[in-house]
Amino acid sequence: MKLYCLSGHPTLPCNVLKFKSTTIMLDCGLDTTSALYYLPLPLVHSPRLSKLPGWVSKDGTVNLEKELKECAGRVFVDSQPEFCLPERELLDLSTVDVILISNYHCMMALPYITEHTGFSGTVYATEPTFQIGRLLMEELVTFMERVPKAQSATCWKTKEIQRRMLPGPLKDAVDVWSWRTCYSMQEVNSALSRVQLVGYWQKVELFGAVQVTPLSSGYSLGSSNWIIQSHFEKVSYVSGSSLLTTHPQPMDQSSLKNSDVLILTGLTQIPTANPDGMLGEFCSNLAMTIRAGGNVLVPCYSSGVIYDLLECLYQFMDSANLGTTPFYFISPVANSSLEFSQIFAEWLCQNKQSKVYLPEPPFPHAELIQTNRLKHYTSIHGEFSSEFRQPCVVFTGHPSLRFGDVVHFLELWGKSSLNTIIFTEPDFSYLDALAPYQPLAMKCVYCPIDTRLNFHQVAKLLKEVQPLHVVCPEQYTQPPPAQSHRSDLMLELQPPPVAYRRCSVLGLPFRRRHERIQLLPEVLMNYK
Repeated sequence: MKLYCLSGHPTLPCNVLKFKSTTIMLDCGLDTTSALYYLPLPLVHSPRLSKLPGWVSKDGTVNLEKELKECAGRVFVDSQPEFCLPERELLDLSTVDVILISNYHCMMALPYITEHTGFSGTVYATEPTFQIGRLLMEELVTFMERVPKAQSATCWKTKEIQRRMLPGPLKDAVDVWSWRTCYSMQEVNSALSRVQLVGYWQKVELFGAVQVTPLSSGYSLGSSNWIIQSHFEKVSYVSGSSLLTTHPQPMDQSSLKNSDVLILTGLTQIPTANPDGMLGEFCSNLAMTIRAGGNVLVPCYSSGVIYDLLECLYQFMDSANLGTTPFYFISPVANSSLEFSQIFAEWLCQNKQSKVYLPEPPFPHAELIQTNRLKHYTSIHGEFSSEFRQPCVVFTGHPSLRFGDVVHFLELWGKSSLNTIIFTEPDFSYLDALAPYQPLAMKCVYCPIDTRLNFHQVAKLLKEVQPLHVVCPEQYTQPPPAQSHRSDLMLELQPPPVAYRRCSVLGLPFRRRHERIQLLPEVLMNYK
């Protein structure tokens, strides 16, 4: 049994498992943090960004002023943002038989895999993962296509120039020559045509060799962990799981017991932050800004935590006597996202499921929309500009602050200290995200909300399910670099976990003791 690691990002995994003559890809996450090296794409012309000086090396030997611009003491690429793909040279991806998807955040690289590697297999995912994944891909494509860039920057990616001559952090960017621009909607549709929908606990046979089964992981609508087993061996894949009581179905832990190997990834990115505490800080900072007459900007994805934020705010704003404050949700897929969250009743927790049979909408944002407190728009153009009133709360993307409607609001509100931007998504460093907008007068608040398992919870889980071996990213086997004394922020197990990094190939510590075979009667006759 072998594991090929195609991604070094522990919460955006992509691994390939070779097991019993089958080749199974586990997730295909897309690392969009590479967008932070690029200038923002403004929806309307930005005089500030258009007048930035080009970059020339101090000794004058390298002139990349058409590709690189200096902004607020840092150098950025002036081109369409590109993304860091899973590694495609480690093994022949046309040999992959199936792709198992854990959640909609972990399928964003799917079109790169299915359309450009010779892949001819099947992709398995639950219906909410498939539908919301489609929305997130559609949103990403729309963000990119509506602000096209005339030029593309390639010279800065030359190894010799990047490593020796560019200033940090550009010179430290990893695998830049393999970065790619966004896929097209045609590629998205082609990739999604390969998806076969599955339900929790539905057993899928792969060539009679192994059986794969999705289990509820408790993290997002339709999110799954996977059991991969043969007649005598069992591998569990645990990716992006949560034990907290939020809107999805709770995590199925018992089915993970008696695993020979447990592949663990997708733990919380902010292990020291309590989601409930962050939610409280989010609400109090928002109320403080609104009372002072300012606006609040929340850079977010169009699905996921936003459902919980809206529900929390709905109750909080009434109790704080701020019930007349308008909420605006701006995304090319805003309407579809809000509707999907209401119709996937069987994928919700018991409390929300029971509301459907009353009948009541499971989420309060249906009532917010009916009472005109929550309005959703595809973009800042059109109806929004005529209906918009302040002070208000705006939820919009993209959390990287490099593309989407959020760029416009930062340019619009950034000069006033009355306004506040509140970061809730943990995927991007908020300081790096804000770098091309400096100097910024608006207040910045960091309230990252990540409901995935922390190290304490995962230690307890592993104690209960007792796998023989644990395989995980190497980041989980040592404390975070900034907190090297925190041994509680790492996995300490016996036997020690098997760690992997991008481009590593692991022979898993696993011995087959039995094999089921079929003998034809004619063969047996020969041995009489």
